[in-house]
Amino acid sequence: MLSWFQALMPREERFFDLFERHAETLVAGARALRRMLDGGEGVIGFRQEIRRQEHAADDITRETLLAVRRTFITPFDRGDIRDLITAMDDTIDQMHQTSKVTQLYETRDFNASMRRIGDIIVQSSELTRDAMPLLRAMSANHVKLNAFSEEITRIEDEADAIHDEGLKELFRAHRAGDPMAFIIGSEIYGHLEKVVDGFEDIANRVTGIVIEHV
Repeated sequence: MLSWFQALMPREERFFDLFERHAETLVAGARALRRMLDGGEGVIGFRQEIRRQEHAADDITRETLLAVRRTFITPFDRGDIRDLITAMDDTIDQMHQTSKVTQLYETRDFNASMRRIGDIIVQSSELTRDAMPLLRAMSANHVKLNAFSEEITRIEDEADAIHDEGLKELFRAHRAGDPMAFIIGSEIYGHLEKVVDGFEDIANRVTGIVIEHV
């Protein structure tokens, strides 16, 4: 009877699988965003790819939240599971918002500082993807997980500096001639910054989980 009951119980390992699947959408979305920032005729296709990855991430998020409600035993606190997957989903949502802004303003030219932030977004997504499997054995991997969070914080600070310098360059370039170009550019910068902030939020959620369980 007990074995039959256990066979019907949802497997707690599914949450780790879901985190890892979602992290793959973050990487794919980040890479498409970075390619979009190269500009030119390929922009439209990369916007579509970001949208596709965002939809895939939404499906994974819904599956995770449903599993939280249906699973009797979870690997760690249900609230932490919800918070982590939501932080991940908010991050790819912000990638999508960035691409939507470029579509709204029909932007196909981006400056070097935007591309540098795009590089940091790709780096952050890859760090996040590599960190997710470590949650399966937090006690053994807590040093690596803490290092992940510290590295995300470091490159978030780097992105902030690039963001500020990029805004200055934008202002200098357009203050005398095209204020609308400055407004559009600053809005794109703002969304890119929010993507990076999203990865920092993910890292903070991971840190909180590690503190509670190690």
